[in-house]
Amino acid sequence: MAEEGKGFFKRLRSGLTRSREQLNEKLETVFIGRKEIGEETLEELEEVLITSDIGFETTQDLIESVRKRVKRKDIDDLDQLRAAIRAEMRDILADCEGRLPLDDLPIAPYVIFFIGVNGVGKTTTIGKLALRLTNDGRKVVLAAADTFRAAATPQLALWGQRAGTEVITHQEGSDPSAVVFDAIQSAQHRLADFVLVDTAGRLHTKKNLMEELKKMCRVADKVMPGAPHEKLLVLDATNGQNAVSQTKLFHEAIGLTGLVMTKLDSTAKGGILLQIAKQFGLPIYLIGVGEKPEDLQDFSAQDFAEAMI
Repeated sequence: MAEEGKGFFKRLRSGLTRSREQLNEKLETVFIGRKEIGEETLEELEEVLITSDIGFETTQDLIESVRKRVKRKDIDDLDQLRAAIRAEMRDILADCEGRLPLDDLPIAPYVIFFIGVNGVGKTTTIGKLALRLTNDGRKVVLAAADTFRAAATPQLALWGQRAGTEVITHQEGSDPSAVVFDAIQSAQHRLADFVLVDTAGRLHTKKNLMEELKKMCRVADKVMPGAPHEKLLVLDATNGQNAVSQTKLFHEAIGLTGLVMTKLDSTAKGGILLQIAKQFGLPIYLIGVGEKPEDLQDFSAQDFAEAMI
């Protein structure tokens, strides 16, 4: 592993401390006073995984796999059990390990919408990604299409200044679709590589706001056929089970192309990522495990599983 990779894995492991400690503590409790793994142990293990936000269906599959390995005598102590669970986690997540085409663009400008409820970290995620892209020599345009939250545009403008990118803004309360239109046109004229669109936080249950989001997608496609090329749902790991319902309803409404999970360092509910991966099969592109720009990184199933347990 390269030094940079080692550095992020260390931050990832640190960020997942709460999730890992809670899960490992529960696993150790299951084994207290037991010399072998029987059906009663597996039932308690099932409860541990479900209460760690890994989800019922995901837990069922994981337990069944462990049960088969126990019968084959592949597992007979806690360390082997941890290794087995870690391998199962990795396999579940590996199917959802996504990569944005940051190095080999199929088309430019590549338009990415960042979507989600209020407070999940959309603007910060966009700022961190913009900084990463410009540091890699990419030309980026930011679209301040959250025209309703008063602090959103200044916050994005600050990130734009930090990253040295153009930020397209309109007056507060203006039509966000107009911002999208202008941002894509500006990116085309400037031969930019990326347009990162900050959308207003909206409850997935509010029909009028979801319709507005659909309109923004239509406008993007009008000015640049095929845009937006990505519709990424930003999820806050601290929301736990609410993240599942958010994913379901946003995906049904606009057809998501991928996920970003933030604030994994602020919760013991990191297992929710496994449930979402299993249930929806959407690519997980980026995860955030801290405040620093470098704490937003590409998702790795292997690294996540190792950091979790």
